[in-house]
Amino acid sequence: MIQPTLHFVNCPDATGSHRMAYWQWGDPASAHVVLCVHGLTRQGRDFDVLARALCERASVAGSSLRVICPDVVGRGQSDWLKDPAGYQIPAYAADMLALFAKLQAEAPIGVLDWVGTSMGGLIGLLMCGQPDLPLPQRVRKLVLNDVGPTVEWSALQRIGTYLGKSGEFESVQQAADAMWATSSSFGPHTPAQWLALSTPMLRLVDNPDTTAPKRWKLHYDPAIAEPFCAATETATEKGQALLWRLYDQISANTLLLRGVESDLLSVDTAKAMTESGPRARLVEFKGVGHAPTMTSADQVAVVADFLMAADEK
Repeated sequence: MIQPTLHFVNCPDATGSHRMAYWQWGDPASAHVVLCVHGLTRQGRDFDVLARALCERASVAGSSLRVICPDVVGRGQSDWLKDPAGYQIPAYAADMLALFAKLQAEAPIGVLDWVGTSMGGLIGLLMCGQPDLPLPQRVRKLVLNDVGPTVEWSALQRIGTYLGKSGEFESVQQAADAMWATSSSFGPHTPAQWLALSTPMLRLVDNPDTTAPKRWKLHYDPAIAEPFCAATETATEKGQALLWRLYDQISANTLLLRGVESDLLSVDTAKAMTESGPRARLVEFKGVGHAPTMTSADQVAVVADFLMAADEK
């Protein structure tokens, strides 16, 4: 079974710089890059199943593919920021520009696609909606996973109730069970699927006493909650007006995924996204809320079919 390799890119910030980690799958010299960006409290290994499937499809088709899955700063293997004010979408977008510059220098990018879950979709919306950004290529295909320019305020409040409150766990399984309590909206998963998604979400607690029992904590910086929880409903509504203007400027062929039971992406917002801007094609998944994890065969097939299909003429 193919596995990713871990890499890092240096990104400037207000206090100097930080390292952003990213997981690379497939052919490191491929000109076709698929960037997969995770949600608010998640990390790049969320895309293992999708990335593996995409690389296998490319191999069968006799083509090559480079799938890049960053750990957005403050998450996974990436550095934590000295100033929590940097945990915001515009700063994350700047980090992606630094990542693209590194990837372009290593092997020129000829085709660029973007898959973004929740926060990762908002970063993608920001990048794709500004034609003047110095991207190595315009994004050809964009997958927005259960997110749009309007995000339901009640869902943000729900997320705020647990964001940054990680605690410690005596085992990986105990942590996985605790995460399921706040993530059951992801929809049905087998115990093996959920454990595979949960394991990269953890890091060992540092303990100078090497004889003490191991304990685990969540992978992300609890300080990511500070700017998130400081946001007001009024400020969020103003930001959404800007996001709609950006959405209307997107030229990428766009696929919109939605969990039928999602509380973050409403039916009305999804419908509006199919009628404006890039006129996204909408695919909904029953029995799923926010957000589809793209680990089930049907969800993987929808995304892989979209990304690997020949461009329409």
